[in-house]
Amino acid sequence: LECRDRYFMIAVDLAATGDVPRFEAVDGTGTYAITEDYAAKCGYSISILSLLGLVELRASYFSCHTEKGAGFSFRFNLITTYEGVDAYYALNKTCSSPLPWSPREVTCEVNYMEVSVRSELPCQSGSSDDSSTLGPLYSPSTEVWQVTFQNPYQQLPPMNLSQARQEGYIFDHVHDRIVFRTPYGQPESYHTEVTGVPVEVVHATVFSRQSWVVVMVDLIAACSMDEGSYDSGYMIWGTPEALYPSLGTTQISFGLNGNLVEQAAVVQKGFIMERYNSTVQIGIPYDAEGGYRKSFVSDCLSEFYIFNLYLKQTSVDERHEETVLWFHRTLVTPLLSSPLFTEDQTDVDNGTFSIHLGKVPRDVELTSVQLNGQEFAVPFSDSIAYTLTEVRHSNKSHSYTLKVPLHDPIVIQEFSKENAAMLHKLDINYTLIVKPGDEPYYHTFSVTARMAVSPPSFDVVCTESGIDFKLAYRSFDYLWDFTIGSDRLTPVLAANHGYTMSNDSQSLLLSVPLFTHGYKYKDIGLNGFLGTFSILVRDRETADILTSTTKTCLFNATEFIMCSTNGWMTVVVDLSAVLPSGEMPTRFHLLNNFCVPKAVDGTRVLFSFPLHSCGSTVKLAKENVTYQNKIYLDTSENAVEGFNPPTPHRMTVQCTYPLVGLHRLFSIHKFESDKEGVGRIIPFVETTKATMTPAKMTTIAPQRTRSPSLHLPPSYPTARYIKVYRVHNKPGQ
Repeated sequence: LECRDRYFMIAVDLAATGDVPRFEAVDGTGTYAITEDYAAKCGYSISILSLLGLVELRASYFSCHTEKGAGFSFRFNLITTYEGVDAYYALNKTCSSPLPWSPREVTCEVNYMEVSVRSELPCQSGSSDDSSTLGPLYSPSTEVWQVTFQNPYQQLPPMNLSQARQEGYIFDHVHDRIVFRTPYGQPESYHTEVTGVPVEVVHATVFSRQSWVVVMVDLIAACSMDEGSYDSGYMIWGTPEALYPSLGTTQISFGLNGNLVEQAAVVQKGFIMERYNSTVQIGIPYDAEGGYRKSFVSDCLSEFYIFNLYLKQTSVDERHEETVLWFHRTLVTPLLSSPLFTEDQTDVDNGTFSIHLGKVPRDVELTSVQLNGQEFAVPFSDSIAYTLTEVRHSNKSHSYTLKVPLHDPIVIQEFSKENAAMLHKLDINYTLIVKPGDEPYYHTFSVTARMAVSPPSFDVVCTESGIDFKLAYRSFDYLWDFTIGSDRLTPVLAANHGYTMSNDSQSLLLSVPLFTHGYKYKDIGLNGFLGTFSILVRDRETADILTSTTKTCLFNATEFIMCSTNGWMTVVVDLSAVLPSGEMPTRFHLLNNFCVPKAVDGTRVLFSFPLHSCGSTVKLAKENVTYQNKIYLDTSENAVEGFNPPTPHRMTVQCTYPLVGLHRLFSIHKFESDKEGVGRIIPFVETTKATMTPAKMTTIAPQRTRSPSLHLPPSYPTARYIKVYRVHNKPGQ
């Protein structure tokens, strides 16, 4: 409850009153419901300020039911309804005018005009002392007084004050002032333009004939009806400089919400006041403190601003009589576009989409987010991998930052040949609600992150029995093919070659045992050898080799046998198993006793020789061929080169190849196979019966060589890389 310059104000929270608050005016004669029509007639205005959550009642000091004593006493009832039951709350206050009254004051309220003038007339020039002062221009009998309305467009007949009251006009005498009040748009009012500004005018003349004296009082209410206009961020409102006679320019002070701003603060607050062509123009910045903003959804998100302008205009006429106008005007901007601000702040290096949604008005709330067609309510639950952070700003807006992992399954991933990159796409649809209410507004935004793609590289581990390869799949690894040589790595290929393969959506595991297809060996010695295995990465469409993962491991096997694709057998064997206890060999050789080991360490020997040499035998079966030789060891100190006495101390070594993979079989100088052979080391076991074999045996005669040992090539490439096709020589060549 507040006493202001020329009115009394009540502001009540809408949460307490409900959406439809009701007021009653109370005086000694009873209670009177303040309806819309009754408010305009009796000097009340009621405004629902939903943006502030308030209802505001303003009552003129000269309103109908104000009790006029030493001050102005107001009594009202606030009526609220809960579950059909009315509750009454008394709101009472007595005010005194904080400012002295000017000879004439005019109030231009939002729903009525009111003018009050001093009720004593000055002395007539040349009159006697007895008639120097006239009594108050009011009689208890309203029938004595009449009123006529002057209109430039028609002649209106006079009426008494009782008739005028029935027509909605109020005439009163309060605190030595004659008061006239009228709602806007009455039949006796007229509209005109003054310096281009629309003005509504009511010109009432109150008169009384008493004997031979006629007393007349002019009551003119003139108010600017400019509704305001919006221009370049300012709400512009104007009023004529000369609504009432003035010797010079009028004095202007103004503000918002019933508060006048000191002249020094006008510029500081961004207000503008200009005089142009006898018109006073007021400019209010759209974001001025004291204004109210409201969002609105049409085809897009819009906003409008509401300003409760309060203005005082003072003019002085040629008799130095002061006229003060008080304006209450509600100014509303047109619908203005209120676009949201969306910024892609994605950091590819961090692997996260980051989308900033800014300039969200304070009365707009984000309720859900749709990601590539899948909707998530706000706030997000803790069970999902996405985050949404809200930040409130000093300008009363707020913003949201959405983060989604680039490799999340909800993200669409496509390979772009044009960009040679993987494109990660996220379509976002924000659903926002303007409060109060539930009308949705949809804001869409699409973001694409470009990630350079590179062929993968396997993690590799050497084991005692082979090499293990592991690949953690990336989302774009479907672009490549993995091959062993030229053969695509598949579960079928792995099974055929004896690999162990595990492949799911997360990773690929491949265990490659020693002596299986694809190995290359070098630096073979009694202490071990180096085994190398490669997995090639090829472009799925062109089959071009893009990169490879190659691993070389040192294997320390005490015994092993290698059967290469180019027809060599390499074997390291420990012969202690076939030696009598306590004996040591003095010499080692194959079936051809000139074929001796490349290296010897006690009972361990290394032989490497072509399959078609050193007395090897060949056994043909239905589907494969076996090359077999024997390692002999002599324990006699008299053993000499070239003499091979019978000895039971021997061990059989053999390599078996599938016939379907052989390209050259019995050529003396050539051997070619698609696959490595399968080798075996067979210790000699004496038996009393001969063992029958269904295979056909062919013996290769021992061949004397100049060198007691055969050279081992540094590596044994697979047949696919060294295959030599038959060449038919032309005659004469």
